[in-house]
Amino acid sequence: MGHVELPDSDSSTRVGLAGAPRPRSVADRPRGNGPDASWRAPTAPREHCAPAAAQRRTTRWAPGLVGAELLGLGIPAWLVLRPDGQTRTAVAAAAAALAWAALRAVRGRYADRSPGGPSGALSTVGDWLLLIGALAVLHTVTGDPADPARAVVALLPALPAGIVAQALRRLPWPGRRRRAVRRVLVVGEAPGVDRAVRVLTSRADHPYAVVAAVPVGTTPLECGVPVPGRLAPAPAHDDVSTVLGGAFAQDADLALVVPGPQLSEERLCRLSWGLHDNGLPLSVLSELSGIAAERVRPTAAAGLTLLHIAPPLRRGPQPALKAVLDRVGATLGLLTLAPLLILIGAAVRLGSAGPVFHRQVRQGQHNRPFTMWKFRTMVADAESHKHRLVTANELDGPMFKMRRDPRVTGIGRLLRRTSLDELPQLLNVLRGDMSLVGPRPPLPEEVSRYDERELRRLAVKPGLTGLWQVSGRSDLSWQETVSLDLWYVDNWSVVTDMGLMARTLRAVTDGRGAY
Repeated sequence: MGHVELPDSDSSTRVGLAGAPRPRSVADRPRGNGPDASWRAPTAPREHCAPAAAQRRTTRWAPGLVGAELLGLGIPAWLVLRPDGQTRTAVAAAAAALAWAALRAVRGRYADRSPGGPSGALSTVGDWLLLIGALAVLHTVTGDPADPARAVVALLPALPAGIVAQALRRLPWPGRRRRAVRRVLVVGEAPGVDRAVRVLTSRADHPYAVVAAVPVGTTPLECGVPVPGRLAPAPAHDDVSTVLGGAFAQDADLALVVPGPQLSEERLCRLSWGLHDNGLPLSVLSELSGIAAERVRPTAAAGLTLLHIAPPLRRGPQPALKAVLDRVGATLGLLTLAPLLILIGAAVRLGSAGPVFHRQVRQGQHNRPFTMWKFRTMVADAESHKHRLVTANELDGPMFKMRRDPRVTGIGRLLRRTSLDELPQLLNVLRGDMSLVGPRPPLPEEVSRYDERELRRLAVKPGLTGLWQVSGRSDLSWQETVSLDLWYVDNWSVVTDMGLMARTLRAVTDGRGAY
């Protein structure tokens, strides 16, 4: 990495690592007759770095987990499939159990995983559906006369067995090491470094802990992380040694490079050679930060690395399945919660004068208006008082929110904190105006102030819950809310919806950000 001139200093000594004299820049380097390909990265004594978080390492409890899942599926399957006088069912049950264990092993379910991966229940359900699909194809190809319904029932024990095994794997067994966290050294120009550090430190659902940064140039950082060295604006032959020295000093096990005008393709390529030769892994931050990794597929053409981005789900089986789940879920919810809905309605009616329900026009998918239903949580004439409270808005965007809104009734405050006031929106889901999961439906006056980016929130149906609901609700800024909604609009899937509904239960219990 290159050197830089220290500002406000009487010395013009070139530095890379903080205060240490650095070698000459690329401009001062003696040039030989050989091509640039003869360049070699500086070496430094370092053990080969292979962090646990970077690899899927099989846990020492794996044999026990595999055995538990084999028995948990094999024995019940044999009992379900066993007909009188036939012995082949034992072979079928054993084959299904082995297929289940093999599928789980291939998908890394017996390995130490990084924080932020899918939960045990969701991953197990996904594996089980894959097993059902694979065995259904095998059943069709072989023409097996077995009853498919009976076979599915026989495979059901795999679900609880897998979930229990995943739960056991996560227990803090004596002597078990905690899941590794990647200690990250961020390299790049100051604005990009600040943004990367801000985003990484704002959430805890990933294994990356920023320990230091090596900026390019003399621009000061605003993120407050240690700066063990700096790179010169132009490429220099000590680029690698400066990054390595910073990594050694802060015990970093990963260099995260933020590309920019001063980190050209050639400079980044040389940096990767040197870091990899010295055992330090390197990752490059992509500008595709709003796109889920599952939608990105790398390919190569003519020596170029191409990233193919799958379009958002708008047509096909998943949207159709989402519509079915919405209707079924809303119907079951209304039937199951009917006694609770009646009690809440009575409490609202007795708590203050006015109707039980609050009906309000909201903007739905493709900016189509619809009437949204909620339990009334404010005084009956709340809308007529809103103009006097505009200056007390606690959000920085078009959405209006107050932590202590004087229009909210006593019972309404409780309903808002528990989100029970939202339950009548199950009627909107049943009608098709809303979905169980999606962005929050905005008011017409809010939409009138949307820019082109914010209007994209209306590309899908609004939801009863969503990323906004499980990520802090009203504690979020307007831009954070928009970013979460846009991520959902482009990256949603049925599996994502299932995960968000599960996380909603925890968010409702917590009550954080609800007012």
